[in-house]
Amino acid sequence: MKIELEGTLIRMIPENDSERDQLNQLWTIVIGCIDEGLKLVPVGEYIPGVKEVATFNLE
Repeated sequence: MKIELEGTLIRMIPENDSERDQLNQLWTIVIGCIDEGLKLVPVGEYIPGVKEVATFNLE
């Protein structure tokens, strides 16, 4: 998955069919958050080279 940052915009560009399916699933979840008043909140830390996973929770 390619990620591009431009100001406050984040673009996620899938690079294969599996990533397309995952991005579609994420998109559906994020859109549902708007209706339910939820937000995506980071959990823990993301440290390149140490902790290579960024984790988020819906609150």
